[in-house]
Amino acid sequence: MFLSINPENPQPRLIKQVVDCLKQGGVIIYPTDTTYGIGCDIFQRKAVKRIFQIKQRDQRKPFSFICRDLAEVSTYAQVSNYAFKVMKRHLPGAYTFVLDATKIVPDSLSTKQKTVGVRIPENAICQAIVNELGHPLVTTSANSSGDNTLQDPRDINDILGQQVDYVVDGGIYLNEASTVISLLDDRIVILRQGSGDTSWIE
Repeated sequence: MFLSINPENPQPRLIKQVVDCLKQGGVIIYPTDTTYGIGCDIFQRKAVKRIFQIKQRDQRKPFSFICRDLAEVSTYAQVSNYAFKVMKRHLPGAYTFVLDATKIVPDSLSTKQKTVGVRIPENAICQAIVNELGHPLVTTSANSSGDNTLQDPRDINDILGQQVDYVVDGGIYLNEASTVISLLDDRIVILRQGSGDTSWIE
């Protein structure tokens, strides 16, 4: 279903409609502050598997997930004082931070080394969905692995709409992914340069 939601003031009724779908194991496409993402409730195993199939992605390459705030990040990742200060300065924003996972993270979303990628995007629709859901949302760009990302939700709907339960239209967004930064061992390492500025990294 193609569902238009106000990008500045998301309608609570429509957000609840999307979240009810997620809680029942649904898969959605939704806007972040970078690309449109494919997502599901992180605790819905079958939905996570569906996203791997949609993406045609190796299951040894887990997806990142979106948290409501830094307090929630610390539930799912081991956050040192140093990492907390870095993330507090730059989130919400167009970054994915890689940290050691806690035991609560499902195996399908952590690497062999037990690390996770976490995001807090600066997007009202995305934040409303995660707040209503009450725990993190899987995030991966809305395309098949190796394909270009698309900016227009109607184009995304034409290509992927039949494979998901909702395509949430929040307007046209960038087609550049987030910047991925490792904070493991309190060292900043840029793993992927994306739309997040890295001029602050020495």
